[in-house]
Amino acid sequence: MAVTLAELARRVHGTVRGQQATAIERVAPLAGAGPQDIAFLADRKYQKLLAETRAGAVILRESDIGDYAGNAIVVVNPHLAFAQIAAILHPTPASVASIHASALVVSGAQVSPTASVGPLAVIDEGAMLGERVQVGTGCYVGRGAVLGAGTRLVANVYIADGCVVGRNCLLHPGAVVGADGFGFAKDGERWHKVPQLGRAVLGDAVEVGANTTIDRGALADTVIGSGVKLDNLIHVAHNVRIGDNTAIAAQVGIAGSTTIGQRCTVGGQAGIVDHLTIVDDVHITAGTLVTSSIDKPGVYSASLKAQPVEAWRRNAARLHHLDELARRVQALEAALEKKTKEKQA
Repeated sequence: MAVTLAELARRVHGTVRGQQATAIERVAPLAGAGPQDIAFLADRKYQKLLAETRAGAVILRESDIGDYAGNAIVVVNPHLAFAQIAAILHPTPASVASIHASALVVSGAQVSPTASVGPLAVIDEGAMLGERVQVGTGCYVGRGAVLGAGTRLVANVYIADGCVVGRNCLLHPGAVVGADGFGFAKDGERWHKVPQLGRAVLGDAVEVGANTTIDRGALADTVIGSGVKLDNLIHVAHNVRIGDNTAIAAQVGIAGSTTIGQRCTVGGQAGIVDHLTIVDDVHITAGTLVTSSIDKPGVYSASLKAQPVEAWRRNAARLHHLDELARRVQALEAALEKKTKEKQA
């Protein structure tokens, strides 16, 4: 659908520079955009592309316009404005309220008349689907589980018994909410399974990426706050609590009973060990291993840069002698201190 530049600017609280009546149909990258497309510039390292783009308009900051002579929407946050405009130009198709003939809705389940249930989906006994909920192909919603209004399960999503997903959430294919946590008691040489009796509870506007798993609590619940965004292939262990509006990138592992505050970010492949507390507004960079609680906001990192393998092998060999080196330094410091005192005497 085509929308004028003036209308798009109004919707994102921006200012038009150029032809306000220009019709925009799609979003596109700067390098590949055409006359009916709108692109954006948020990172100045791509500023040289402004001179080459054929986009019908570009979303950018006032400070980034430079010599660009084309149509523009000037905003404070180009990335945010681009996301909002993309949603306007490429809206998610509205679902039609229906239950597919191959779906199974067990007696006792409560499905809103405005909800849709796709092929081969199963809605088990006592489950509750709110208004405009969309359950895609092959999904399972367990006994007594609750899906809030406007929530969408794309396909092959598993919601375990008794778990709760809030309003306007989006769960991508293969997501699992409420799997058993990793709980075992040692019995000699064997392991005895500890029943996982809690739930997984998701707030509103949570997004869960493909093949991400959120374990149910062992006794208390695992809780994901409202506005949390989880990328693909994340593991959230039992009894973890994640505060509102925290975003976590792919392949992060969060061990059991750890609490992460609000507005945090966690980079890809980071690891967070169990029973820690991380306060609000903490930002953990990619590949970092967090082994102790963090009690002050800020940016935290603990990864080593890649280096040529020969240099790494030399450094790794030296690590084996680190304790010995520390003892020698301490001995030298003690000897130096003794010598200094003797001279002063």
